[in-house]
Amino acid sequence: MIRIATIGTSMITSSLLEVLNPNPRAVFVGTCSRDAQRAEAFTQAHGGDRGFSSVEDLAASSDVDAVYIGSPNAIHYSQALACVRAGKHVLVEKPVCANQRQAAELFDEAAKHNVVALEAMRPLHDPALRQIRDALPRLGTIRRTTLRFGKYSSRYTDVLAGRRTNIFDCAMASGALMDIGVYCVEPLVALFGKPQAVQCAAALLDDDTRGITGGPIDGAGVICASYPGHIATLHYSKITSDLAENQIEGELGTLTFSGVSMPSNARIDLRETKAADSAGYSSTSTTASALELPSCPNTMAYELDDFIDAVLATQTGARAADAPAGWAGSVGDLQAISLESLEIMDAARRQAGVVFPSDKQDQ
Repeated sequence: MIRIATIGTSMITSSLLEVLNPNPRAVFVGTCSRDAQRAEAFTQAHGGDRGFSSVEDLAASSDVDAVYIGSPNAIHYSQALACVRAGKHVLVEKPVCANQRQAAELFDEAAKHNVVALEAMRPLHDPALRQIRDALPRLGTIRRTTLRFGKYSSRYTDVLAGRRTNIFDCAMASGALMDIGVYCVEPLVALFGKPQAVQCAAALLDDDTRGITGGPIDGAGVICASYPGHIATLHYSKITSDLAENQIEGELGTLTFSGVSMPSNARIDLRETKAADSAGYSSTSTTASALELPSCPNTMAYELDDFIDAVLATQTGARAADAPAGWAGSVGDLQAISLESLEIMDAARRQAGVVFPSDKQDQ
């Protein structure tokens, strides 16, 4: 039985607890918040035993084996590092850190203490994305990929009204790419590896918002990623709603699906070439077939199960980096995807002119 505590009292933490509490291999100990009363109230509301008023208190607790970190992006690194150094396994909400440097340091520290440090990136644990990966050979040589996630955020309405919000705040290492664009970047890397080159074009929030955003920050963007003979475009937005589907195009056919963060409604259209017509032109049509994907009411259950598998493996003698972490590979494999994805995102933000305080430490 893995004893798990959480950091943060947001909706995402509540969603994690929806699948943690019924899991027979884990038990919820309590949550950590700077507000002790909030920590205690949240803990009691979700069936835990005790609240924690500081990360130091949580890290020092002998009642906790592992920690889920659902706090703002900017403090993932410091909180995860404190837990790892205290011998706690960590499941860190996406993005695992504000930049690649921080993530590399966190993973190196986790290796020293032989604890699991895993990013909570849902599609990389979802068997639906594995089904999509396994179907790709049917498409022939892959030539073009389009992944997209755009959803208008009520937090943008707050910004337009002059109210500060963590979702659009350079000090919180946020913005459209970090919040939902990451859901396009990591599946791309998981399916096709690291691209040779990336180019980013971003729609920054208007200049008159910078007093509350702390500097230029993206509301939407497009990343163009180049592979040998294959081009991918990643579309993301928190200031508009994208209603189009994801698409992977091969020379033999095209696979489309909805919801890059929670894949569903997949279809494969295989090309059929017919004889030339009377004018000498060949005509092309397609034959469509549904690709059945597994579904789950709360796909955080998949990442939690994979995290528990990895932690249990270390308890029976496995090296943390070698511990199994689902269909995408070992903990080390998943960490490599996180690092390569953050390298892409760091480059995209540099091109867009989005700078976080943590980036300045690299200069």
